[in-house]
Amino acid sequence: MKKIGLYFGTFNPIHIGHLTIANHIVEHSDLDQVWFVVTPHSPFKKKSSLLDNNHRYQMVLRATEEYKKLKPSDIEFKLPQPNYTVNTLVHLQEKYPDNEFCLIMGEDNLKSFHKWKNYEIILENHDMYVYPRISKGVVDTQFNDHPKIYKVDAPIMELSSTFIRKAIKDKKNIRPMLPEYVWQYLDEMNFYKK
Repeated sequence: MKKIGLYFGTFNPIHIGHLTIANHIVEHSDLDQVWFVVTPHSPFKKKSSLLDNNHRYQMVLRATEEYKKLKPSDIEFKLPQPNYTVNTLVHLQEKYPDNEFCLIMGEDNLKSFHKWKNYEIILENHDMYVYPRISKGVVDTQFNDHPKIYKVDAPIMELSSTFIRKAIKDKKNIRPMLPEYVWQYLDEMNFYKK
């Protein structure tokens, strides 16, 4: 049985912060792989600056190609919208019964985790690996010393996709913040420049 960590995000675009955290967690825990689950654009939200699902998936694919333990996943593209993590987990468990799935999230997400749909069911059936983030607010006391929640001593990466998109629009050089193939793809496609 493989133990897979699921790292959900829009990855708009994926950057070295995402890769550093995922790689750190897979190398310093009992996980066999980390899957980057690319969250689809909700049909209920206005388009905003979110790139098309397939373009974001392509960037994750390119970013993870050289890492054997990191994989892209478009599983949520095929599920009904709006989608909830609890549904994705059920779907994955049915599709890959030989794998054990865990969640990877930043501490900022853990602070609002009690508001997630069926969060108790998620915790009953899945381990959670939480990496540090600088953020306001406090973690609900029910999650302190929880047997299913593992705090991971990953590097604190305060790099955001929002910052990168704005910097590209402002014609700044952000090349060191992106995996090389992702930077090439963005540049070729002229993404985020307008």
